[in-house]
Amino acid sequence: MGEISASLSQRPKASRAVFAAAGSPYFSTVLALMAVVVILSNIGAAKGVTFGPIVTDGGFFLFPLAYILGDVISEVYGFKIARRAIITTFVLAAFSTLCFWIMIELPAAEWYDGQEALERTLGPIWLIVLASLLGFLVGQTLNSLVLVKMKERFGERGLVGRLMGSTGVGEFADTLIFCSIAASVIGIADAPTFINYVLVGFLYKTAVEFAFVPVTAFVIRWFKRREPSYSLAEQEPATA
Repeated sequence: MGEISASLSQRPKASRAVFAAAGSPYFSTVLALMAVVVILSNIGAAKGVTFGPIVTDGGFFLFPLAYILGDVISEVYGFKIARRAIITTFVLAAFSTLCFWIMIELPAAEWYDGQEALERTLGPIWLIVLASLLGFLVGQTLNSLVLVKMKERFGERGLVGRLMGSTGVGEFADTLIFCSIAASVIGIADAPTFINYVLVGFLYKTAVEFAFVPVTAFVIRWFKRREPSYSLAEQEPATA
């Protein structure tokens, strides 16, 4: 009887959601990386890339990193801090686009011969920028919210399951918003083509994210072991 009671008393602690504080250098490092990745992804998107029949853009290899970092922040630090990181990254990405536009519009010196290249590389297509930023904002927010809610329900168990579940929700919202705004810019005008555009984008992004789940889980566990406030939170007694 005593063993059963001890087991029951330990269960709330094992299943409760634990989050770290954002005051350590770890959080600021992940936040900085997340912002840099999103900004570089937007720059890379200006270049078309082909691998045989596969057509993508120059930022495709960076995209999974943004969601990996978003998952790390959500899992380790919780939704409120993740929301702050998402909004901060959104603002910095928008600010970088504005800065690029100002740089392009500044009068070029007579000896400067890179204006056309600068415009082609950094010149913003405003609807595409809007689509990318709104997709990121909503998709990452939903991804974080679903992940944290699942963690609050199941505690430390089921990390891979909540990574995959939150990714599916976040990626679908991100893709739907981006495609809905960007479709007219790239010339998609009929419903079947639009549905194909959304589904192919969603399936591709989700497949890449699922392939990276072991990497994401490894990074999250690495942070949990090294984040001092996370260890302290795990040691605190569960409240009723």
